[in-house]
Amino acid sequence: MPAPYETHRAQLKAILASWGMPEENAEATADILSWADLHGVDSHGMSMIPGYDKLRRDGRANMQARPRIIKETPVSALVDGDGGLGHVPAKFGMQVAIDKARQSGMAITAVRNSAHFGATGYYTLMAAKAGLIGMACTSASSIQVAPTFGKEAKLGTDPWSFAAPSADGNPFLLDMATTTVAAGRIRNKANEGLDCPPGWVLDREGLPSVDPTVAREKGGFLTSLGGSPENSSYKGYSLAVMVNILGACLSGATLITDPMHCKKPQGNDIGHCFIAIDPGLFREPGAFEADVARFCGDLRATTPVDPAQPVMVAGDPQWQNAATRMRDGIPVGAGLMRQIRQIAQASAAPWLLD
Repeated sequence: MPAPYETHRAQLKAILASWGMPEENAEATADILSWADLHGVDSHGMSMIPGYDKLRRDGRANMQARPRIIKETPVSALVDGDGGLGHVPAKFGMQVAIDKARQSGMAITAVRNSAHFGATGYYTLMAAKAGLIGMACTSASSIQVAPTFGKEAKLGTDPWSFAAPSADGNPFLLDMATTTVAAGRIRNKANEGLDCPPGWVLDREGLPSVDPTVAREKGGFLTSLGGSPENSSYKGYSLAVMVNILGACLSGATLITDPMHCKKPQGNDIGHCFIAIDPGLFREPGAFEADVARFCGDLRATTPVDPAQPVMVAGDPQWQNAATRMRDGIPVGAGLMRQIRQIAQASAAPWLLD
């Protein structure tokens, strides 16, 4: 049975606190994870807890992490994530970019020595709520994607997000993996014993498969956005390279192609990049937001192929999911629920989801 948002969020915070996270860190991390589930980004919410638990038990995530600025100018900052989960240093990094952009018009922050940070859209939405254009990307922890024409994994899902404030109150929010789908969506299929749709994964020979375990357990791969060279997978591949240049090369994080990637004693040394731009550099107050609202409204007004499926813009599904789940509760699959209950019991966290 779906749980109310506040209960769902409280369960996440209870587990994180039981792992030794300081109150402030557990609060921020639970907020980011529950935001993903509330908005229908189920691949990056509670379903991440089993993976984070393994990182913790392997001694590869610093639960006491405190991010800090190690180099900065009026328009930039380099942040060290202190080897913890990525949510706290990522939120810190985007907030630094927002604060600097308010003063200087635009700013960029790079983060290194971090780990998986959840849904990329959470951070660009921070900028949009502050009246700024936000961009964010991150290198990945796991190597799961072969370059176009390759038969060896060299890349991750390498997500990218862009958000812009809108006068209608619903920011444009693009949050996308550079793979056909996020790895978490494949993991969710495996959790529930379901097949993947065709085009999501390839087996170790590079042939199409619907088995969600082939990319994680049997030597297969996720597909780059496009799915195949014939469908322009080189575009998704190149976007992934761009993300790694901004996330890892700029911050000095360990390259995903480096043999030492994910082998350091603590943390994965993932790199993030956050950019904030004040539209006021170019437009009078409110003019940019009005144009974004008009433009998105014009797109939504497109005559649909199927009247039952109206045309939307990026962000619309998330706002609809949030309204529905805030009213009806957040669903959790039975397979994932069993895992979360076991993790809570093992760490002596209170169980709140019954």
